[in-house]
Amino acid sequence: MNRANNMRMRREENTIEAMVRIYCRDHHGPVHEYLCKECSDMLDYAMLRLSKCPYQEGKTTCAKCPTHCYRKDMLKRVVEVMRYAGPRMSYEHPIYALFHFIDGARKKPIRKARRASKAKH
Repeated sequence: MNRANNMRMRREENTIEAMVRIYCRDHHGPVHEYLCKECSDMLDYAMLRLSKCPYQEGKTTCAKCPTHCYRKDMLKRVVEVMRYAGPRMSYEHPIYALFHFIDGARKKPIRKARRASKAKH
């Protein structure tokens, strides 16, 4: 992965973390600078799914993605967080909000073929 792509995925990680922090702070109360257990687990899951995204640097926002990789229970929780934190991102993290808006305007990505499974003999 080149530097620009690595920066793109790091920005995605930072954006979801900021959204979870906003949600947790406003719904579960400030617990020092840490997330509550529920939100921490959700963030860990989101980071894992992001790291395994088949589109990586070409990804759009998850809402527009043709591949839904979240379990149904986690998807419901993440949607709730994003609906709450999304509008607040403009005030608390305007740069992340701007890039998230730009990423949402991307076309649906095309999944790259897997080398091993697509090999023909």
